[in-house]
Amino acid sequence: MPTMPTLLLVGHGMVGQRFLEALAERGLTDTHRVVVLCEEPRPAYDRVQLTSYFSGRTPDELSLTDAEFIARHGIELHLGDPAEHIDRDTRTVTARSGLQVTYDALVLATGSYPFVPPVPGKDATGCFVYRTIEDLLAIEEYAKKHATTGAVVGGGLLGLEAAGALRGLGLDTHVVEFAPRLMPVQVDEGGGAALLRTITGMGLSVHTGVGTQEILTEGPDGTDGAVRAMKLSDGSELATDLVVFSAGVRPRDQLARDMGLTVGERGGITVDERCRTSDPAVYAIGECAQAVDGRVYGLVAPGYEMAQTVAASIASEEGQFTGADLSTKLKLLGVDVASFGDAHGTADGCLDVVYSDSRSGTYKKLVVGPDGELLGGILVGDAEAYGTLRALTGSVPPVAPEQLVLPAGAGAPVALGPEALPGDAVICSCHNVTKEAIQAHATLPEVKKCTKAGTGCGSCVKLIGQLLPQSGDKGLCGCFPHTRAELYEIVRVKRIASYAELLDAHGRDGARGGEGCEVCKPAVGSIIASLAPTIGAEGHVLDGEQAALQDTNDHFLANLQKNGSYSVVPRIPGGEVTPEKLIVIGEVARDFGLYTKITGGQRIDLFGARVEQLPLIWARLVNAGFESGHAYGKALRTVKSCVGQTWCRYGVQDSVRMAIDLELRYRGLRAPHKLKSAVSGCGRECAEAQSKDFGVIATANGWNLYVGGNGGATPRHADLLAQDLSDAELIRLIDRFLMFYIRTADRLERTAGWLERIEGGLDHVRDVVVHDSLGLCDELEALMADHVAHYRDEWADTLDDPERLERFVSFVNAPDAPDPLVRFVPERDQIKPDLPLLSIGSRPLEGSVTS
Repeated sequence: MPTMPTLLLVGHGMVGQRFLEALAERGLTDTHRVVVLCEEPRPAYDRVQLTSYFSGRTPDELSLTDAEFIARHGIELHLGDPAEHIDRDTRTVTARSGLQVTYDALVLATGSYPFVPPVPGKDATGCFVYRTIEDLLAIEEYAKKHATTGAVVGGGLLGLEAAGALRGLGLDTHVVEFAPRLMPVQVDEGGGAALLRTITGMGLSVHTGVGTQEILTEGPDGTDGAVRAMKLSDGSELATDLVVFSAGVRPRDQLARDMGLTVGERGGITVDERCRTSDPAVYAIGECAQAVDGRVYGLVAPGYEMAQTVAASIASEEGQFTGADLSTKLKLLGVDVASFGDAHGTADGCLDVVYSDSRSGTYKKLVVGPDGELLGGILVGDAEAYGTLRALTGSVPPVAPEQLVLPAGAGAPVALGPEALPGDAVICSCHNVTKEAIQAHATLPEVKKCTKAGTGCGSCVKLIGQLLPQSGDKGLCGCFPHTRAELYEIVRVKRIASYAELLDAHGRDGARGGEGCEVCKPAVGSIIASLAPTIGAEGHVLDGEQAALQDTNDHFLANLQKNGSYSVVPRIPGGEVTPEKLIVIGEVARDFGLYTKITGGQRIDLFGARVEQLPLIWARLVNAGFESGHAYGKALRTVKSCVGQTWCRYGVQDSVRMAIDLELRYRGLRAPHKLKSAVSGCGRECAEAQSKDFGVIATANGWNLYVGGNGGATPRHADLLAQDLSDAELIRLIDRFLMFYIRTADRLERTAGWLERIEGGLDHVRDVVVHDSLGLCDELEALMADHVAHYRDEWADTLDDPERLERFVSFVNAPDAPDPLVRFVPERDQIKPDLPLLSIGSRPLEGSVTS
C-alpha cells in the first residue's frame, strides 16, 4: 500500500485536541498518518476550568482526551516528548527523546508561556507560575507545608483565578495589580470598582496601581532562601510566604524563530487567513499564532476556529480565519464577570447606558451606537443576560437599552427571550454555532454531539436550553405526567407508601400496571424514603419493593468501583475520630487487603472490597461503633469542620461540636441529590463552608448560614441566608431549608441548581424558610423531627437480617465464590485495580486509560 502523508501536530493543548477532532470529522485520520508531540506528561485538558481542581475536580476529570477516540483514529500521541528541533529543508522534526518524524504538513500549537516580570528574586523558593496542572500540584504541595499567606502578581483573568486557588488553600491572599483596577482589559473603571468591592468583601486584599519591584527572601543577603516578602513600587513591603506570577502570557514561538519562520514584532508566529506561516507546509494555531489582523488571541474560541480553518485547508475546503469575537464570561471568586463586543466604547459617537448598585456589587454597562445598535457591554455581579446580549450585538435590540440593564421591578420589562435573537446570531462563540444551527436539533445532548455548542466554556448552555423545543410536558418521565415536586406532594398528602400504588393511581395511561423506568423508580424511592416516618413506610431500603427502586450503589449499600469492587465509607462525624476507632479501620483494611484513602470530606475510604466481603467488613466496623457514611446514596455525605476555638487561636466558636451535631441530625436524610456541609470556626473559612449545599461560618455573635454552594465541575459560591444565629436558630433554619429543598427540587438537582432555578431564587427561599411567607415552617420542622426521631443505621439493620444478607454474593448459584474478574496489583505498598491497558497510537498510556 502507498505510504500515507504525515500530519505532525506539535503541542496537545485544548486547541491541539480540537484540531485532531476537526481532522477526524473530515475523515483525514483515515487518509493521513497523524503524529502528536506533547510536552506535558498528560493529554489535553481543560485549562479554562483549571481552578476547579481546588474545588475537588481531579486531573482526570479535567481531561479533554478520549482515549478511545485517539485509538480509534490511529493517532500516535507522544506524551512528555516535545519537539526540540525542526529542519524545514528535510521536513524533519526531532523530539527530546530522539524520535524523528518526517512531515508533509506541520501544525504548531505550542500555546503560550506565563510572563514573569524580570524582578530580583523571581526564581526564589516559593515563587510559582499558574499555567498547568503540574503548576497547581506544586502550589498545593508548597502551600500545605510552608505558607499561610500568598500573593498573586497580576489582577487579570488568570490572576484572579490564581487568587481564588490560594484562597481555596486557606491562605490569606493578596492581589497586586499594576493597573489602576482589576481586570483592566475586560472591564472599565465602574466594573473594576464593583469587582473590587465584592472581592475585598470576601477577605482578599487587593493592591492596585502598584507594581512588584523585588521578591525578598530569607537569605542573609536577601537573594537566597524562601520567599518572605514582596517589595512594591510605592516603597511598601508585603509579607508573604508564596508568590504566584500571573501577569499575562506570551506566545511560545521559539521553535518558529529557530526554524526561520516570520514572527511578529511583539511575538507570535505570523499566519495568513488560512493560518499558514511563511512556510506553506507549516501552520500555526492558537496562542502561538499572530492572526492577519495582527492580534495574538489568548482565548480558546479563536483557537478552535483556527483549528477548524487548518483542518479545512488540509482537506481542500473553503475556510479562513481573519479575526474573532473576544467576548468572555466567567465566574471569578464566585463573581460573574462578562464583557462582549466593544466593551470599552471605542467606536465614534457611541454612548454608554450604565446601571450600578454598589450594595449588591452589580454593574452593567451597554455601549450603543447613535442609531441604537448594541455595540458591546460589561456585566459584573449579574451576568444572567450575557448570552442574549452578546447574540444581539451588532443589531438594534427590540427594547430600549436602559430596559436591558435595569433589574426586575425597577422599570425593566420581562427579560428578552431567545425569540428576540436573529437566526444568524452566534449562540456558542467557542464553536461559532448559530441559533439556526441549534434549532435544527431537539435535545441538548444532540446539540452538543452534532454542533459541539455548549462543550467549550459552557456559558451558552442555558440559552441553548431555551432555544430547544419545549413540549409543555413537565412530567418526570414517560411513566408520570407530574414533576418530582408534584409527586412529593401526592405521596405526602395521600400517604402513598409504595411505588406500584403511586404508578397505578397517578401514572400515565400507558404506564399504569407496568414496571416503571430507571428515571422514576429511584426518584420515587427517594421520595418515599425521605417521607417514610410521615407516611408510615418504615421499611428498610433493601426490603421488598424498595430494593428494586434503588440506584446501583444502594443495592449493596456501597459505591461500585471501576473494576467491580466496592468501597466502604464509615461515617466520621465532623472529622473527629478516636485513636481506637482509627486502629479498627486500619486493622479492617489490613485484614481484608483494602486500599485506604483520606477523603476531602474528612473521613477514610476503604477501596477494593468484593461484594461478599461487605457484610464481614461492616460487622467489624459496626461493632466498633461506626455507622454507614451514606457515600452510596443521595443523602447527607459529610459535615466537615476545622478544629475551631477549642484548639485554634483564631476560632471564635466550637465548630467541631456544631459539625458533629449537624451530621448526626441529618445523617441518612434522603434527598434529590447528595448533600454536603461544613462548619468553619472563623472567617478564615478553613472548612470551605461556602462551597457546600449548606455551610456554617462562626462569628463573634453566633453563626452565619450559607446555602446553595457547590464544588465539582460547575462550582458555585454559596449565598448568605442569615447571620449571627444562635445554635437553636441555626438548626431551625437548616431544618426548614433542607426540607423545602427536598420538597421542591427536581430529580438529581443539587441545591445550587435548585436555588438558581426556583422562581424568586434566594430571596424567595429566604422568605419561605426565614420569614415563613408560605406558612410552611411548622410543617417543614415537623418533617425533619420525624426523620431525626426515626433514624436507623442501614448497615446495622442489614447485619441483623439474614434475608437482606443473602443479596451480598457475586453469583447466586455459588454464593461463596468470589468474582474472578475483580483483581488487583500492588502500587505504593497498597493495591490498585488490575485493568487492561489501552494503547494510544503506538504507545501505551499506563495507569490512566482503561478499556
